[in-house]
Amino acid sequence: MRGPHNILRLIRTGATLERTGAMGLIMDAFEAPPLVRGTMRFLAWPFQWLGYKGDPATPPAPRALTALGPAYIKFGQILSTRPDLVGDDLAQQLRVLQDKLPPFSVEIAKRSIEQELGKPVEALFEDFSPPVAAASIAQVHQARLREDGSAVAVKVLRPGIERAFRRDIDAFYFAARTIEILAPGARRLRPTEVIAHFEGVVMGELDLRLEAASASEFAANTGNDAGFQLPEVQWEVSSRRVMTMTWADGLPLGDNAALDGAGHDRSVLGERVLQLFLNHALRDGYFHADMHQGNLKVAANGDIVAYDFGIMGHIDEYTRRVYAEILYGFIRRDYRRVAEVHFEAGYVPADRDVDAFARALRAVGEPIFGMDASKISMGSLLSYLFEVTERFGMETRTELILLQRTMVVVEGVARSLYPQINIWQVAKPVVEDYVKSTIGPRAVLRDLGRTAAVLSRYGPRLPKLVEDALIRQSMPVAPPAPSRWPQNGLWALLGAVGGAAAMFALTIYS
Repeated sequence: MRGPHNILRLIRTGATLERTGAMGLIMDAFEAPPLVRGTMRFLAWPFQWLGYKGDPATPPAPRALTALGPAYIKFGQILSTRPDLVGDDLAQQLRVLQDKLPPFSVEIAKRSIEQELGKPVEALFEDFSPPVAAASIAQVHQARLREDGSAVAVKVLRPGIERAFRRDIDAFYFAARTIEILAPGARRLRPTEVIAHFEGVVMGELDLRLEAASASEFAANTGNDAGFQLPEVQWEVSSRRVMTMTWADGLPLGDNAALDGAGHDRSVLGERVLQLFLNHALRDGYFHADMHQGNLKVAANGDIVAYDFGIMGHIDEYTRRVYAEILYGFIRRDYRRVAEVHFEAGYVPADRDVDAFARALRAVGEPIFGMDASKISMGSLLSYLFEVTERFGMETRTELILLQRTMVVVEGVARSLYPQINIWQVAKPVVEDYVKSTIGPRAVLRDLGRTAAVLSRYGPRLPKLVEDALIRQSMPVAPPAPSRWPQNGLWALLGAVGGAAAMFALTIYS
């Protein structure tokens, strides 16, 4: 599937952008250099006839991305949250990709529900509405459970969506491998691994049972978070292609006029969105990774309501600590420490100059402090940051892709609510609290206690391990293997046992 036939798919992508008029808009939004602009137009223009026409009633950019398919729509959804990158006009045009795409018919949705749940829609729901929202992967209907009359949202996958995504992902793989061959310098960005990560995320989003499980886990983690609500999964009327949740009332987070009319303070909402994301990412290591305006509402009491849990992010505790130290270093403007963390975590090759890297990071971070956020060119900052990573040989960290992407989206959402928001000031209390709880004497003792607990589970096996070590110690070794174990293995084992006992005692009496 990932052969050269995908060349046609990529050519058609450029042709569609040119035919719909979106090519020029996107080049303008990203302030593409004349050489890049001219090359793209030159390559795409002769093939316009191969491009999809799209819906002439919609603006060029959403028209092109909608015609190209769900993977491209996902890209447009990210851009819709970044008016600072693409401009207010284009961001507003792309906002329709979040939940206002063309729906499929109610009849098709009902047939899908009946096939999945084994009963007619009328036996399960009453007042089953036409689609109230339609996105790239699924659409949502409002209904009432026939059992108790409670209001619910019924999410149904689009027909043929799996095949459509597979087609796009195959083309992306082909493009990534072509880039790796033709541009060896780009291999540090790991384009093939990035596409593989994207594929895993998308394929998980196409099984609504996994989304329901994600929603349940997320609810368990965030149940005590002030100012935050989640709808509840209705498991008895959910399956692989259908998911039912309690109905979430509220105003769309992207409708600033409605929020103002209802008396909500948008600056408070912007800060809350950013702090909630950071709390979930750092505290829990499990966060909503698709937090654009189409997946967020504001309840009457001012709470933020999140839904659509198809894309969730997970980061391990070590990575969370690294990420927090990097953020904390930027907040404190301690660029030397930020640079050291990058080296300690292996993000930058050890043969590079840590002082030079720290100076480069200062050039990225300093413009943010003491400046009105509305005057900061995020495009320029991201462009310079990319140059820095290239100069110092940083490779793409696939485990951080979803975290970085969500951070970009969430910041865009916060800025759309309150353009003057300073992300560093808002992030500071959350990051400081996390650093205090995970980096310090108490955290060290807690980590030692966890290590002792793990080692203690091997207690019943320790006599056997010691016996095996003694046997190995007495056996002749011919020829001598290049290993330290025959000389030092027993002492290392006994040292580990003694260390575990000491750590356990220290934890008990501290």
